[in-house]
Amino acid sequence: MYGCQQHLIQEAPEIMAILEYICLEANRLTNCGIYYCRQMLFKAGIFLTRGALDRELKSNIHFKAMRSACAQQTLHGVIESFNSYKALLKLYKEEKLHFRPKPPSYRKKGGMAVVSYPSRWVKLIDGSVGMRSLGETHPQPLQGGEDSPWSHRYLKFPLGNQVKAWFGIDHFLLPMPSNLDYKSIKQYRILPRNGCFYIEFVYQQPEIEPIEANNNVLGIDPGLNNWITGVSNTGKSFIIDGKKVKSQNQWYNKQVAKIKRGKPQDYWDEELAELTEKRNRQMRDNINKAARLIINWCLANNVSNIVFGWNQFNKDGINIGKKNNQEFVQIPTAKLKERVSQLGQQYGINFIDTEESYTSQASFLDDDFLPKYGEKPERWEASGRRVERGLYCSSNGSLINADCNGAANIIKKVRTQLNLDLTKVCRGVLTLPKRYFLDSLSKKYCKHSERVETALGISA
Repeated sequence: MYGCQQHLIQEAPEIMAILEYICLEANRLTNCGIYYCRQMLFKAGIFLTRGALDRELKSNIHFKAMRSACAQQTLHGVIESFNSYKALLKLYKEEKLHFRPKPPSYRKKGGMAVVSYPSRWVKLIDGSVGMRSLGETHPQPLQGGEDSPWSHRYLKFPLGNQVKAWFGIDHFLLPMPSNLDYKSIKQYRILPRNGCFYIEFVYQQPEIEPIEANNNVLGIDPGLNNWITGVSNTGKSFIIDGKKVKSQNQWYNKQVAKIKRGKPQDYWDEELAELTEKRNRQMRDNINKAARLIINWCLANNVSNIVFGWNQFNKDGINIGKKNNQEFVQIPTAKLKERVSQLGQQYGINFIDTEESYTSQASFLDDDFLPKYGEKPERWEASGRRVERGLYCSSNGSLINADCNGAANIIKKVRTQLNLDLTKVCRGVLTLPKRYFLDSLSKKYCKHSERVETALGISA
């Protein structure tokens, strides 16, 4: 199992210029590879192999501008995209695909592409010794201070011989984070994004003992103010508050509207790129915190199944008002679902997504029938009703949390499939869920340990 970490690169202008140069060359080489592959496909009907494309473009000026291993990785990415097109085309000809796929198109001219370094070409050197021997300026650590995760060790990234002949530079240095094992890293990737550069470390993860399979399940109902509502048949429930995510998106939308006032719809500048990148970092942080909390909660409560309520294309054509539309569509719930699924796979947690139609309308306490989307019987009516925002009333007047009612119904959707016992999902579980705020999720929530149950406050 492989994992990855991304870190923002904040280095001297000389280093940033080198990163920009190699990413520009990677983009140009990608377009050269796409052009040659398209010509061979259109004129000869041939899908090239990796070796054939490498041999054809090894004398290309953009190939020579990069380290050969990096240039090959870039061209191999082109071959992979054409192989995907070939597979889709085969499905289309077999009438297993409802649309005709198009061959890979060119990247934007003047843009930047990802540069990948295989681990064998990157050397680890001591900062003080390396700087004295190379006579270079000491790079600035990506995170300052004595408690920084960045050590005084540095990674030496080689450049191509042609670059050395042109500019007199044969490598550049970046700090090595101290929380990673150098020997476990398999690949380094330089990622250009919105005017910034990130370094991504792809590393071999240690073996994780999977949780033992059981019939305990967590049902998840995604929302807006309550971003995630979870109800388990173990007799516990929780809510991850989503108001922080809404606030961050609202601030971003206001700033973008202010900058673009009086300008064309497609206007873009460095300030917008900086705002967008800041917003994207915030969303990634929110997703990682929430996903880790969900997985740790399952581990602490011995839950080996997660059922996520999700309707495909549920954001398309939604009409809940102009303001709510904007907030709902910008909430990265789909990415959170994907992240929970990835983490669950590592720990042996069975992840199921199920359509959530009528789960908010039907009453769980009254055991209402849950029809599938588009299959509702003509005279179907829910036994209960939503009396106000966040509050649901059953047929006998019992008041419960509306989102917990939806999460419980999501579990009910797969009760027969998973042979679930829902006797512990009672009124008390659906009335008082524990609420977690993203602002208060510190390291103790995001790192699994022997004290995770105490840290999450779920032992009581």
